[in-house]
Amino acid sequence: MPSMLKNYNVGLLIMRLGLGAVFVAHGAAKFQDLAGTVEFFDSLGFAPFFAYLVAVIETLGGLAILSGLWVKLAGFLLAIIMAIAIVKVKWVSGFFGFELDFSLLALALGLIFTGPGAYKLSLNKK
Repeated sequence: MPSMLKNYNVGLLIMRLGLGAVFVAHGAAKFQDLAGTVEFFDSLGFAPFFAYLVAVIETLGGLAILSGLWVKLAGFLLAIIMAIAIVKVKWVSGFFGFELDFSLLALALGLIFTGPGAYKLSLNKK
């Protein structure tokens, strides 16, 4: 296998871009139909506050993952959301009902342990 295909940092960047894009899209969708999002959360027994909170975390967390900033915090918060979604909503459908959520959870957990990699934005002024 060519050595150019063994780049840990490129692998992390690809995972971050995929995970971040999915969460930004899902967070934005929640904001686009906030009334429907609140209604759905209410049907699960959650207060409206949580619909807003999840929309914000998914959107800002996705942006954080994309940029490589605050990846461990964003990964932690997104992992919590995915774990709750699996248990509270998707579990009854079996594995093929929550395989996407499980994949997103696994990616978020992986980034908690690895960090963003070398290719990220930096807040350090040099």
